[in-house]
Amino acid sequence: MSVKLSGEPLSVKIDTSFFEKQSPRRWRGKEEQVKEYLDVLKDVLENGDPRPDRTGVGNRAVFVRSMRFDMSDGFPIVTTKKIPFNLVKAELLWFISGSSDNKELQKLGCHIWDANANADYWKPKAKFDGDLGRVYGVQWRKWRSYGGIEIDQLGGIIARIKKDPFDRRLIVSAWNPGELNEMALPPCHMIYQFDVSSKGELSLHMIQRSCDMFLGVPFNISSYALLLAMVAQVTGTKPGEVIITLNNAHIYNNHVEQVKTQLAREPIPLPYLWLNPDIKSIDDFRMEDIRLMTYNSHPGIKAEMAV
Repeated sequence: MSVKLSGEPLSVKIDTSFFEKQSPRRWRGKEEQVKEYLDVLKDVLENGDPRPDRTGVGNRAVFVRSMRFDMSDGFPIVTTKKIPFNLVKAELLWFISGSSDNKELQKLGCHIWDANANADYWKPKAKFDGDLGRVYGVQWRKWRSYGGIEIDQLGGIIARIKKDPFDRRLIVSAWNPGELNEMALPPCHMIYQFDVSSKGELSLHMIQRSCDMFLGVPFNISSYALLLAMVAQVTGTKPGEVIITLNNAHIYNNHVEQVKTQLAREPIPLPYLWLNPDIKSIDDFRMEDIRLMTYNSHPGIKAEMAV
């Protein structure tokens, strides 16, 4: 399996003139969808149970909330603060590649795993400089079965969607109990399942065990929406819904003021996702094959990640 993860300047010229000639609102979706996220954020802020945590920062949390995003309403990305979509697609392409090497992710201009790679609790376990262990992408593409056999979960699921779209076992798991101590960070978004309707619409349900509502969850929403769109394209289906179940949904104590700032802002209509229609394999997507059209948002809000 080879995946093209190039961090070099874009080599493909994408003609966006069609979109540029349209009214900006023509390709924007509804803003109501992002409110599903904002409603949970507000709920955690107002009703969260104060708790200690492994980071030492402390948080307030609620247990089990859900969000649904209809892809026909526009691409679900938070607009009440700017989400760095280039980082979203870089990390997802890195996951899809099955890599554990943080340096490969850095080549795409993404440094969101640097703190985990350099954490004191992990560095003695790392097998090489930049090693993150048996994290998400490794589990998706190289799950170890009995006898050391590697299973390509995502590749197998894509093949099964094409062959038997109504299969009820279209599941990818990153939660591997036997290898949790071999990961720089045990998976937060730990399992997802695809479903194909009789209309040929592909939906995805992801379950997240630990949910950093301010920094992590907005990123995860867009990442799994993008994954759904990519899998839909390579399987000849149509993107349906992204459903996310948030188990432990929390706001860290050092994010409270940032959350209040975000909740005071009005959502903006959602953008439109463009994927290169020539891509037919999940392993062939590159950074330049993925674009957001008409993404407008409020400015970003800085906050430190709890590690």
